[in-house]
Amino acid sequence: MEVAGPEEDETEQPAPGFNMEEAEAEFAIAPATETAEQHAIPESIQDEAYVGTNRQFLCEPAPPPLRSAAKAAAAIAAAPSARKGETYTDTKRRDDVRGANIASSRGVADAVRTSLGPRGMDKMISSGDQEAIITNDGATILSRMSLLQPAARMLAELSRSQDAAAGDGTTTVVVIAGALLRRAQSLLAAGAHHTAAADSLHRLAARAVEVLEGMAIPIELTDRDSLVKSASTALNSKVVSQYSGLLAPLAVDAALSVVDPAHPELLDLRDIRIIKNLGGTVDDTELVHALIFDKKASHAAGGPSRIENAKIAVIQFQISPPKTDIEQSVIVSDYAQMDRILREERNYVLGMVKKIKASGCNVLLIQKSILRDAVTELSLHYLAKAKILVVKDVERDEIEFITKTLNCLPIANIEHFREDKLGYADVVEEVSAGDGNIVKITGIRDMGRTATVLVRGSSQLVIDEADRSLHDALCVIRCLVNKRFLIAGGGAPEIEMSMQLAAWSKELHGMENYCIKEFADALEVIPYTLAENAGLNPIAIVTEPRNRHAKGEKNAGINVRKGQITNILEGNVVQPLLVSTSAILLACECVRMILKIDDIVTVR
Repeated sequence: MEVAGPEEDETEQPAPGFNMEEAEAEFAIAPATETAEQHAIPESIQDEAYVGTNRQFLCEPAPPPLRSAAKAAAAIAAAPSARKGETYTDTKRRDDVRGANIASSRGVADAVRTSLGPRGMDKMISSGDQEAIITNDGATILSRMSLLQPAARMLAELSRSQDAAAGDGTTTVVVIAGALLRRAQSLLAAGAHHTAAADSLHRLAARAVEVLEGMAIPIELTDRDSLVKSASTALNSKVVSQYSGLLAPLAVDAALSVVDPAHPELLDLRDIRIIKNLGGTVDDTELVHALIFDKKASHAAGGPSRIENAKIAVIQFQISPPKTDIEQSVIVSDYAQMDRILREERNYVLGMVKKIKASGCNVLLIQKSILRDAVTELSLHYLAKAKILVVKDVERDEIEFITKTLNCLPIANIEHFREDKLGYADVVEEVSAGDGNIVKITGIRDMGRTATVLVRGSSQLVIDEADRSLHDALCVIRCLVNKRFLIAGGGAPEIEMSMQLAAWSKELHGMENYCIKEFADALEVIPYTLAENAGLNPIAIVTEPRNRHAKGEKNAGINVRKGQITNILEGNVVQPLLVSTSAILLACECVRMILKIDDIVTVR
């Protein structure tokens, strides 16, 4: 039988020969004490930079000595994570806004990119009221698009600005802007600052204009062939390109006929009036040295439809009984009073007609009125009895063109109706044209420097597109009148600019070198797109002219019709210098503005 002994002591006993008192004395930890001497800055390191850099370390009291690893970890976690002056700024929203702006703008550029060049595709624009437009004009396409994003609307305004400045190149300027934005996006993703990219674009635009001016060929307005070639180049990319042989000489003749020799550098396109008449084909379009109204003469009460030795008056008053200035009702209860009112109205109108007839006038052009009827059945009856031909409802914005053509003055009051304010012509007649009649005034004496183009077509869509194409051709002639230099087309200027700007970027340093090199490569989007839209191999087509430009052939470009690289000047593919310079400057300015936007603020 076992007897339980006393419980054994579980405390770990020291090994034999180990002196516990000596070990405690050797590893004793002194209590934490804080004195001023411990926190004093040593004289050897009282340097301003050292103190400023280590201000937090020097000013905070030293922590007490740590007795374990757990306490050390807790103290490290509780310590401040950053020193003073070190702050974190979240730039994600700015980058997202800038990225959204670039993406939406590139989407607009890609939408019209397929319309560039002679082999570009057309767009059918359908509106809510069942109206359809077929065109490949960049300004027309973008003006009809409903764009919600503000940056995308900037590209539509860019195309409108190019249309106002040069008239042509409205698709080119948007495509260039889209390519520059694509390169800018890659630069920003690589770490470039948006301000550096915007400043590089400013320098690049100025240098690109110098390159274009070095390629320019001076011309004179007497060189009609060069003017026709440039107008044909503008028309070759339109829907009515097959009629460029007719429309180009017509546009040149119309423009040169209105240029004033006293001011040969000015060409006002408002002096060229385009009348659209449905019927026939575009081949029937003609330049008329006469005045045409796309409406028929008034035939009330058997009025005349042909007048020889015409004396023409343009009036801006109403040949009708007057009305009160305020809205009121007049109640007539007696037949005698009613007869008196009608008699007074007849006498009033008859008195006006007698004054018109006394001046010798036999053709009357009446401006449309919004106050009351410009003419009534009664006044038309008296004018027909007086053998006066009447054309009514003349638009207000046509008055200036009409008076300049007829070399007469508009008459605003019957009391000012005098013979010296009349215009003179040999014949005024109503003739049949298309599906209706028009009034034609020929043999105008002392005719002003104006021109009228009668555009014909088989459908309203064709007529509208012919009108837009003719306007672009006229704008090209206006560019050459303002700045008399031509350059080659077919992507040759863009390739030359790209190569010279890339060589110039090697002379620069820092971020400008990378930015300008990227933007210079972006200019090759024009020849690339021309080849792509023509069904050619874009990489091979762009590489060959680059090689030929390196050998000094500045005018080597893409001949879309032959599908090969030729001297574009020999192929008569030329364009005004002003079109290319305006496109580069406006595109760079628009891209710079988009790059500098870092937030969108919505206000009510």
